[in-house]
Amino acid sequence: MPTVGPTAERDEARAMHAEAARVSPTVRRWRARARHENFPVALRVLPRRYRRHLGTLYAFARTVDDIGDAAQGDRLALLDRVSAELDAVYAGGTGSGPLFQRLAVTVADCGLPHSELERLVEANRRDQKVDRYRTFDDLLGYCSLSAEPVGRLVLRVFDADTPRRCELSDRICAALQVLEHCQDVTEDAYAGRVYLPTSDLERYGVAEDDLVAATAGTGLRAAVALQVQRAVTLLDEGAPLVRELRGAARVAVAGYLAGGRATARALADDGFDVLARRPRPRRSHVALAALDSLRRGPGAGDAR
Repeated sequence: MPTVGPTAERDEARAMHAEAARVSPTVRRWRARARHENFPVALRVLPRRYRRHLGTLYAFARTVDDIGDAAQGDRLALLDRVSAELDAVYAGGTGSGPLFQRLAVTVADCGLPHSELERLVEANRRDQKVDRYRTFDDLLGYCSLSAEPVGRLVLRVFDADTPRRCELSDRICAALQVLEHCQDVTEDAYAGRVYLPTSDLERYGVAEDDLVAATAGTGLRAAVALQVQRAVTLLDEGAPLVRELRGAARVAVAGYLAGGRATARALADDGFDVLARRPRPRRSHVALAALDSLRRGPGAGDAR
């Protein structure tokens, strides 16, 4: 293998600066926003091509979420426009606007399935029609649209998707979504949505007015603790995915898993009071959890 000398390093630096110059202000905003997520979206240690593709997927997912959560006007019509953009990309177009232009490149380079991107749009359509979930299984049904496709797309970026890996990824991604719902109880309640299963709220005597109180009562804390416990179980079930991967894919997924574990720890450290402030994972806890996952070593799966 040839060594990388100063000339090659300068060429790489020039390429990175050239790309940065072409990045739109919108994409820069998404990169800044990604730094505040519970998990590392695109670790700097990953090769640049992977960081670019992961960043594009993140920007797409968050753009669709923002339309579904906060767009003015007819949100369903706006989501239909996103679907039309996806159709154009998969028909061989370059996309309109910086985000879809970058997405077209990622779709072509990685062979992303159209159906997984469309499921993210469908999750936000559901948000316009459904604002309560009766049971935890009902909530997981929503996560199958809002979260699980992201993990499958990430595996595809690394050309590491197999049926078993996708199933393990689904558990990790569902856990990440559940934990985010626990963090955002008040924000969601003010938006007219309740993602904590209503059967659990009833079980612990929590009224919906309690979701916007100054601090969480014992019933709400118990309801949140139950969801966190369930999320940790999902993380444990999905954890073997890290051992089945190699290289950059393994590092990236270890980061996502670690973000989930650190978020669960943050919620527990705050006594599951999600109203006084939004519990946030410490970066040091994310790093330690990632190292722990990586130290466990590759398994005997069909990793490549």
